[in-house]
Amino acid sequence: MASHRRPKQPSRTRVTVLTTAAAAAVALSSQAANAAPSEKPSKDEVKAKVDKLYEEAEQATEKYNGAKEKQEKLQKEISTLQDNVARGQEELNELRDGLGSMASAQYRSGGIDPSLQLFLSADPDNYLDKASTLDQLSGQQVEALKKIQEKQRDLAQQRSEASKKLKDLSSTRTELGKKKKEVQGKLSSAQKLLNTLTAQEKAALQEEEQRANRTSEREVLTGGKSTPASGRAGAAFAAAQGKIGTPYVYGATGPSSFDCSGLTSWAYAQAGVGIPRTSQAQANYGTRISSMSQLQVGDLVFFFGDLHHVGLYAGNGQVLHAPRTGTNVRYESMNTIGGPFMFGVRV
Repeated sequence: MASHRRPKQPSRTRVTVLTTAAAAAVALSSQAANAAPSEKPSKDEVKAKVDKLYEEAEQATEKYNGAKEKQEKLQKEISTLQDNVARGQEELNELRDGLGSMASAQYRSGGIDPSLQLFLSADPDNYLDKASTLDQLSGQQVEALKKIQEKQRDLAQQRSEASKKLKDLSSTRTELGKKKKEVQGKLSSAQKLLNTLTAQEKAALQEEEQRANRTSEREVLTGGKSTPASGRAGAAFAAAQGKIGTPYVYGATGPSSFDCSGLTSWAYAQAGVGIPRTSQAQANYGTRISSMSQLQVGDLVFFFGDLHHVGLYAGNGQVLHAPRTGTNVRYESMNTIGGPFMFGVRV
């Protein structure tokens, strides 16, 4: 006989959960259907973001330049110390050989002084500190022992200094690698943003930049109230003018590519003046000019609060500089650099 059991009813809790889930699904579907598609950033918004990334990349570039300069300096200092240690060791060996010859002569003449015999098999420092030992040695032997002691101390000091510099060099190389990675990361992010622009938008940005360049060049060529360049500043400015159109490359010091401080240091080097490598160091190399009206052509001009950008004053409120990645050495209005003018420096 068939069973006529009543079907089991779902619990009130289960019904509530299912109803709530269904309502949520309907609400989400409705929101998705009504939501507007995310808007693509405008050309100007992309440019603003890219300019910010380029500014951050240049900040990191100047720190990279500083670390690179420090590394090169340490390498030279370590090389000099190692050469000095090698020569000092040779001199020490010659001094010891000379003292050994004295001992041999004493032995052949009938015996060797006990204190000198002890010295030849141990460290002379233990004996030079004892007056009784010195009294038993000849004046020539005492002088030889003193020279050996001084040379040993000098070598120990130089070896210690070289060891410290080697550790400093290791940490500097680590810092250099981090800064290089940071610069490359900023530049990669900027390129990704630029890749979101259409060909037409890219062409429009390029035309805007070229138009600004032409305006700046006209301002420089037409002259005005600016004091003309002369002497070494004039020679440096002329050298930089010869590099107009040369590409910006971070960490580059010419002659085929430059970053901002690479251009200024290279230009002054052509005029026979050695100035520091980084913009921050260049800011302290010369007479500071606070007023823009007092600037002369060829003066160094600095921008942004941390002084991470530098160029050469070109007259009429214009600067000749290496702006950033993706650009070439060019004239530009000091009002469009992207950061405030801080001061000038007359080298």
